[in-house]
Amino acid sequence: MINNFLIISFIGKDDKLGLRINKDFFIHELNNKKNLLVSEILNFINTHDVILDKNFTIIVNQGPGSFTGVRVAISVAKGLEISKQVRIFGYRNEDLVHFDQENVEILLKEKLIEKKLIKPIYLSYIKL
Repeated sequence: MINNFLIISFIGKDDKLGLRINKDFFIHELNNKKNLLVSEILNFINTHDVILDKNFTIIVNQGPGSFTGVRVAISVAKGLEISKQVRIFGYRNEDLVHFDQENVEILLKEKLIEKKLIKPIYLSYIKL
């Protein structure tokens, strides 16, 4: 069961972080500077006194989106998984209608997250 989590949407459009701690949900708007993502995540979770451990989960948007943005977000999540033993999951952008607590809860309830982050979707794969 996923209780406390950080959700990362860093696909190059409307980039945001969401944080659920003890049933409270906070949203942080991101600038699109890939080199600042780790700093923004750490500042965001430190502001809310989050403890990263095996009971914490990170959910990351796997796209479709910017190649660099998706890879950076997944890499940050994988780094936190290795260093802090957090659990990580991925979701597809189209499965989260709006980035808010209600829709994230639907994402979790409908089991639209997956453990394998092997197949991110980049915009270059989409045929227009």
